Amino acid sequence: MKALSFFRTIQARLIVIYVLLILIAMQLIGVYFVSSMKNSLTDNFTKDLKARAEMLSILTADKFGSETGTADEESAVESLRGMVNNLYINGAEIQVLDASGKIITTSIPSQNDYVGQRNTQTVVSRALQGISDNEEYIIADDNVRKKVVAKPVISGDKVVGAIYIAADMKDLYATMSRINSVFLSGLLLALALTAVLGVILAHTITHPIKEMTKHATAVAEGRFNRKVPVFGNDEIGQLSQAFNYMTDRLREALLQNEEEKEKLSSILANMSDGVVATDESGAVILMNARAALMLGAEGPLPAGASLGGLLGLEPEQSVSVTQGIPQSAMLHLSPMGGEDPNIVRVTFTPIQRREGGRIAGTIAVLQDVTEQENLEESRREFVANVSHELRTPLTTIKSYAEALDDGALEDPQLAVRFVGVIRNETERMIRLVTDLLHLSRLDSKESSLRIQQTDISEMLEDVADRFSFQIRQKRIHISTRVRKDVATAWLDRDQIDQVLGNLVSNALKYTPEGGSIQLEAHKNEDGMLAVSVRDSGIGIPKKDIERIFERFYRVDKARSRNMGGTGLGLSIAREIVKAHGGSISLQSELNEGSLVTFTLPLMKQRGSEA
Repeated sequence: MKALSFFRTIQARLIVIYVLLILIAMQLIGVYFVSSMKNSLTDNFTKDLKARAEMLSILTADKFGSETGTADEESAVESLRGMVNNLYINGAEIQVLDASGKIITTSIPSQNDYVGQRNTQTVVSRALQGISDNEEYIIADDNVRKKVVAKPVISGDKVVGAIYIAADMKDLYATMSRINSVFLSGLLLALALTAVLGVILAHTITHPIKEMTKHATAVAEGRFNRKVPVFGNDEIGQLSQAFNYMTDRLREALLQNEEEKEKLSSILANMSDGVVATDESGAVILMNARAALMLGAEGPLPAGASLGGLLGLEPEQSVSVTQGIPQSAMLHLSPMGGEDPNIVRVTFTPIQRREGGRIAGTIAVLQDVTEQENLEESRREFVANVSHELRTPLTTIKSYAEALDDGALEDPQLAVRFVGVIRNETERMIRLVTDLLHLSRLDSKESSLRIQQTDISEMLEDVADRFSFQIRQKRIHISTRVRKDVATAWLDRDQIDQVLGNLVSNALKYTPEGGSIQLEAHKNEDGMLAVSVRDSGIGIPKKDIERIFERFYRVDKARSRNMGGTGLGLSIAREIVKAHGGSISLQSELNEGSLVTFTLPLMKQRGSEA
């Protein structure tokens, strides 16, 4: 299998092609060379035989011409035999024939038995007919190839005989065999050298290709630090340089792609809005953590989960989203933890393909607008409350002013009472506007905190003394208690006086005669100053405790308004405490009293801007 796989490689193919090319070239050269050599040797051999035959023909003609009628037959034959024997040709038989084709003499003694017999070969017959160019190849009884040449013997104008020469070609073919052996040895040596050179040549070509293959495999596995060695400036060297350049550009592109991917992942992970992406069929393929939190999705989504099912869309809306129609919707979605549903604005945007303009999917952006909607609702409620709070005293003032204008001014007692009502309602509006301005400054951070070291015990005593007249009127017992670990604290004395004033004022309003109010200051578990106001008043229902710090919120609106309250005292107290970096809370039981506690840092604040 390894050998088979080797022959399938480019290196093996190059070697085989190179060897075959040399082999074919050598074969063509060899065939041409051997054929030319054989023809040349054969032609030379034939020419030599013809020349000897021609010379012998001339000599024989002279013998026939000089001895005819003057010498006896034996003397002529002996003369011819001596001449034939003297004309020695290696491995050849020479026969002298008379005009009838009978053998007169032969150069081979073993063939003397044929003397006197006729030679009936075709070349002899043609020669006796006076044709001088007579030759042919024959194979003797011993399978030896021979060249036969016959020449007529002409005396005057008359053919008086013929010369027959049959030469053995064994030496010629032996020479050709040696030439073939030499050529075959040279061919094998050339093929061996060609194979070695082919291996070297193929290695010079395939080695850079193997290196590039290894490098390409390393690049495919993510290892971009390897370089293809450049072995020259030829085409393969240029290919290696281009491959290294491509690797560098690919590494840069992948690094840039990874950076962009990390940026996108970071953006998606840290977005305040939820993002859900779908494919062209509407199946969810991407969802960031914010979207999972808003949708209450725990763990990975099941395969093929649809956007419509995830958001609870109507079938018609799901179809329009899948078709790539841009739209938005307001949904109520339940987050993780079973909390109240959030109001979420969902904007659907189609993903367009660059080619063809087809829809590749949809991007759904989820924006939690619960706080915005609540703020908008609070704003509307605030405007309505302010309008209501201002309309009531204004209506009263208008009514009493009209009554005075209609004649009540003539009645001194009635006029004085009406003017007093108008004055009270005006003061109430002034308190309301003052509180609103105070809240506005706190909200806009325009109110600066004048932090100073304050004696806590002195501050609580001052507050208690401020309300001493109301306390004596309602026969309420008030007490202050300050623990030793909080003798002083860094705070805005005027602002905290206002907080304590609002809390004590509320306690006086809703505590019946003979009740009690306790002011206490201590250090809590978090190391902060905790100031509490406890009363034994009517208390607050549990359903109203969570909203008691809202602006204009009253448990008993009519009673609070009659007591002169604006509904903003606790809101102002909360904002002042928050500006100090603390918190405020309320605990209450209906008909058992209330406990309001606020905490403040004991250490001096850095940067006293609220």
